[in-house]
Amino acid sequence: MDRSHIPLNALRAFEAAARRLNVTRAALELHVTQAAVSHQIKALETQLGVALFRRLPRGLALTDEGAALVPMLNDAFDRMDATLERFAAGRPREIVNVGVVGTFATGWLLPRLPAFTARHPGIDLRIMTNNNRVDLAGDGLDLAIRFGDGAWHGTDATAVLDAPMSPLCAPGIARRLVTSADLTREVLLRSYRPDEWKLWFEAAGAVAPPIRGPIFDASTTMAAAAAGGAGIALLPVRLFEQDLASGRLVQPFDIGVATGRYWLTRLKTRPETAAMSAFREWLQEAA
Repeated sequence: MDRSHIPLNALRAFEAAARRLNVTRAALELHVTQAAVSHQIKALETQLGVALFRRLPRGLALTDEGAALVPMLNDAFDRMDATLERFAAGRPREIVNVGVVGTFATGWLLPRLPAFTARHPGIDLRIMTNNNRVDLAGDGLDLAIRFGDGAWHGTDATAVLDAPMSPLCAPGIARRLVTSADLTREVLLRSYRPDEWKLWFEAAGAVAPPIRGPIFDASTTMAAAAAGGAGIALLPVRLFEQDLASGRLVQPFDIGVATGRYWLTRLKTRPETAAMSAFREWLQEAA
């Protein structure tokens, strides 16, 4: 059997019918007749030598062979669509999938994205936010911006932004804070990194009290809680400049402590494309 000449239209007809389990709906989607879809599927089954569907009184059911073929076709068509999309504007475009910790995305990257787009109109950035837990390979990412010490196994890391942390809170709470000792009478909001408040109190020359405030997995959520008066949050000040400028949050002390920085990371096994390089260089310049 010669599989090198399987018509693309037959594969499209099968994929649409498999997704909808209905020949009529598949035909409407593909803008062809029901008879044409049925003919293409029958021809594909004949060429492959297997039945792909079981015909039911109402609709279709995939056979084991048909079910095995569906994910492969879905992946192939998705790749084709993504490649063709690069030429949609009449010139080739390159897609860069970037994972970004949510705080950095909202507090720094998103306001500056128009500048990147203006400089590199041929690059499509796909931004996927996370709470600093990321799997470059598993999530299908070309790059990831994350917070830490830059030491991730099998990863190249480029320093992007220092972000010292300082207490931020609602104006009403800030008015009753004079010295770092006053913090011991307040609710101190926590992240999943348990030593941050201890390090800040050490930088302030004070002893940290027992920290029993709520724990948050995202700085943006913690900032919202602090702005609402739920307590005092230890946050990277540079990423909350808009909240500080609007008065939504107040920085009662100018003492900051560095617990890490933001890095642009890439798997060492992933070659850096021209578009990835352009994004890296722009990040370093902008930061």
